[in-house]
Amino acid sequence: MIDPQETVPTAAFGPPEVMRPARLPVRSGPGRLLVLAAVFVCAACGLVYELELVALASYLTGDSVTQSSVVLSVMVFAMGIGALLAKQLRCRAAVGFGAIEAGLALVGGCSAMALYACFAWCGQSRPALVGFSLVIGVLIGAEVPLLMTLIQRVRRQDAGGAVADLFAADYVGALVGGLAFPFLLLPVLGQLTGALVTGTVNAVAGGALVLWLFRRDLTPRARRRLLAVNALVLVLLAVGVLLVAPFERAARRAVYGSAARVVVQTGVQEVVMTGDAGRAGGTGHGRKGSGGPLALYLDGRLEVSADNEFPYHQALVHPAVADGPHGRVLVLGGGDGLAVREVLRHRAVRSVTVVEIDPGVIDLARTDPGLSALNHHALDDPRVHVVTADAFDRLRAESARCGRRCRGPYDVIVSDLPDPRVTAGTKLYSQEFYGLVARLLAPGGRLAVHAGPPEARPRVFWTVESTLRSAGLATVPYEVPGRRGGESARPVSGSGPTGSGARHWGFLLAGHHARDLDAAAPAPQLPSAVRATLRDGARALSAARIDGLPPSTLMHPRYG
Repeated sequence: MIDPQETVPTAAFGPPEVMRPARLPVRSGPGRLLVLAAVFVCAACGLVYELELVALASYLTGDSVTQSSVVLSVMVFAMGIGALLAKQLRCRAAVGFGAIEAGLALVGGCSAMALYACFAWCGQSRPALVGFSLVIGVLIGAEVPLLMTLIQRVRRQDAGGAVADLFAADYVGALVGGLAFPFLLLPVLGQLTGALVTGTVNAVAGGALVLWLFRRDLTPRARRRLLAVNALVLVLLAVGVLLVAPFERAARRAVYGSAARVVVQTGVQEVVMTGDAGRAGGTGHGRKGSGGPLALYLDGRLEVSADNEFPYHQALVHPAVADGPHGRVLVLGGGDGLAVREVLRHRAVRSVTVVEIDPGVIDLARTDPGLSALNHHALDDPRVHVVTADAFDRLRAESARCGRRCRGPYDVIVSDLPDPRVTAGTKLYSQEFYGLVARLLAPGGRLAVHAGPPEARPRVFWTVESTLRSAGLATVPYEVPGRRGGESARPVSGSGPTGSGARHWGFLLAGHHARDLDAAAPAPQLPSAVRATLRDGARALSAARIDGLPPSTLMHPRYG
């Protein structure tokens, strides 16, 4: 039988001088385990860099499908380039691996901070995202050939066994890194500090492997240079950790236009509130002051601005509630309490159920002095019942309990949800979702949907309308003027009442039958000025209708 340790696969791994045995300070067995441990750590760090880029890009610009596709495709392509380039370094595998790990630790560790800086001060993060994905991918791709060479130099074995050992350690490390990012690094350290700490671990693991285990293979000059480079990388990463807090404050000021008064990472999203808590307004209109009007941002998207939220929520709620049955109301989203405020203006309302996925937003709506004053403490009304749940899951559960012969427990359903272009919100504008809504809507009941700015994104607006019709609902489109939003957050495009950047807000009123909507949009009980505005908006949209658009479904989302 041939001893695998006496077999040197020179054809597979290069010329004999590349494969000369390493002079290790330990035996080959423990040395091999140390190399595999380094593979494990480096793989975990590499996947954290990848996930961090995807998560931060999705948070900054939305559309997580596109961001994931860009990062993954560019990074995998770059890994192939890195593997080819690493062939030139195999003759000095230890030095090459040490230099690559130092560079990867610095680039990967600082990537989140650099990406956020590009977003905050330049208003554009896509070029930086592609650039970092490319560089990190090249460096990760260069690791594998060099590590393969180092493993073979520690203890020679057949090519299949070496590959199996290497990739086993690599895949297990990727598993640990993939789980550590959402469950440890992100909630405990945050995006920026988590990336910097990951870079530190990466630099320590790579530097320790080369400078201790393979130190006898290094010339004194190479050893000094590697030591200096690793020390410099660690110092830069440590300085980055110390500067995270002031950097975030400066970046938030650049993004939001003023100092953030409240910053909360809820586990669902980042919630930021700016403006003077005492100037939120108590009549539905914000009052300007030294702190500016209250503004609420969710994951960087402007959702509420106190100086112009009132006409939005008035137009969303009252056409559905003001005429027809409205004793039982369901509000989907709307955790800020502003839509509920408008619902409660109608005395005949007996119960309001609010389904909000983020308990942090609910807590702010109840306890923040500015936001609670703006919503008139609506969530504390005894008629209001708040449920913390995903809207789709909640409706599916209610529909299952209701049964096939259910007549619908709600007279009015108000959909105040994220923009359909945000990936997390796409399912909440699907045919399946509206099918569940239709089952829970009582006979003669009405559904109000914010469908985005019809003039800025007409295909999105009319796709929502087509999707509602595909679920068996009749629709009436209408719009109201809205001042251009997002002035205080120039890089972001919001999804809520103020962040669309359009001159009009677009809505859809839906019901089981067209006759249920005959007296609505505009509703006769609204003030005459509001009725005229809604009537004009409905007439304008009817003339601009886009017919023939396919509905959006879970398997075929149409809101690109």
